[in-house]
Amino acid sequence: MNLTAKDTNTKSTEEIVTALADLTRYVKEKSPFYQRKLSSLTVGSDFSIESFKKLPFTTKEDLAANDLDFLCVPRNEIAEYVTTSGTTGSPISLYLTKSDLTRLAKNEHDSLLLMGNTSDDLFQLLTTIDKQFMAGLAYFLGVQALGAGMVRVGPGVPQLQWSSILKYKPTKLIAVPSFIVTLIEYAKENNIDFNNSSVEAIVCIGEPIRNEDFSNNILGKRIIENWDVQLFSTYASTEMGAAFSECTAQNGCHLNEDLLFLEVIKEDGTEAAHEETGEIVVSTLGVTGSPLLRYRTGDIAKVYRTKCSCGRSTPRLGPILGRKNQMIKFKGTTLYPKAIFDLLDLYREVSCYKVVVSKDQLNNDEITILLEDKIANSEVFASILEECQAKLRVIPKFDFLEINALRAQVYKKNLRKPEKIQFSE
Repeated sequence: MNLTAKDTNTKSTEEIVTALADLTRYVKEKSPFYQRKLSSLTVGSDFSIESFKKLPFTTKEDLAANDLDFLCVPRNEIAEYVTTSGTTGSPISLYLTKSDLTRLAKNEHDSLLLMGNTSDDLFQLLTTIDKQFMAGLAYFLGVQALGAGMVRVGPGVPQLQWSSILKYKPTKLIAVPSFIVTLIEYAKENNIDFNNSSVEAIVCIGEPIRNEDFSNNILGKRIIENWDVQLFSTYASTEMGAAFSECTAQNGCHLNEDLLFLEVIKEDGTEAAHEETGEIVVSTLGVTGSPLLRYRTGDIAKVYRTKCSCGRSTPRLGPILGRKNQMIKFKGTTLYPKAIFDLLDLYREVSCYKVVVSKDQLNNDEITILLEDKIANSEVFASILEECQAKLRVIPKFDFLEINALRAQVYKKNLRKPEKIQFSE
């Protein structure tokens, strides 16, 4: 694939308007869903960014309810079928053409270059490439476009991961960061000299490793305080078919303007300014299979609009602060899962955990935290209870499981990501 890296210049207003007009015309002509939704719209010479921002949003509920009506090509032009992970509801299907796969490769190729990777690197993939998972496929394609090599090990199984690392000597890992904690603990338990391994850096997906000031959060610190590696943060979703990725300056995850148009919408409906917080809204540029117009991700983050020290002027996103539909109301207190994760990540003794949110008889939220049985009745558990009272202002219920049983609850074979939180009725 002949892919070029993104340069440091932002697109002109004219280029952005042209891309948005092309997207709007395309979905209005090709997508049954948008034909209905935009039936009265005319995209004329007066089309602008401002007029685009007046178009209706697309939601997860729209996707779930309409599915194939978002498809813009005949079924025989679909090259790949992917689904969302279903973390916040039932999985949603999306359909990729051959050109969409090339776009996917370009995204990860550009992202890997931002992080300083080269064709001399060898990557080990610690996440699945099957089960219709886009991320594993995207990284495989991106690494191939970069001209580098990849060892596809897949998720879980620390012993297999370390066997592969010691045999093939990859320089970079692509992984969910909470699993890296498990990998470190396994190495310690089995006398593996992990700090003298070949691994130099880890591309972190699925979970934030930064605070709002871009310093390492508790999870990030827990990794680098044990393992002398660089961590790079990313933010992505299956629906957008692209990722926001850190550069070597590590001052937020950059927008790839070739692939996405970004809006960050505040609670009052206005656009978030520099260092303001809002919901991430994306429009997918260059997608031919299932393009999306003004898609509300439900993810909340801070946006940074000043030039990065790397020289790029594109907007950057801070870590995801929470999801609008994952707000927990427990004993009069409002919580996002991240607050619970951050508290548990404080403790090196806690290598694995799961948060279960259920409803009581009055339909109020209840929180149960699953921990390893060796922590029960320990000083560590007493400290966790104190931290819950101090930082969360409430104390959840706790259940304790044998470590392998707990890991089986978190790293389920039928799921593509660790299930650190479960919402059940």
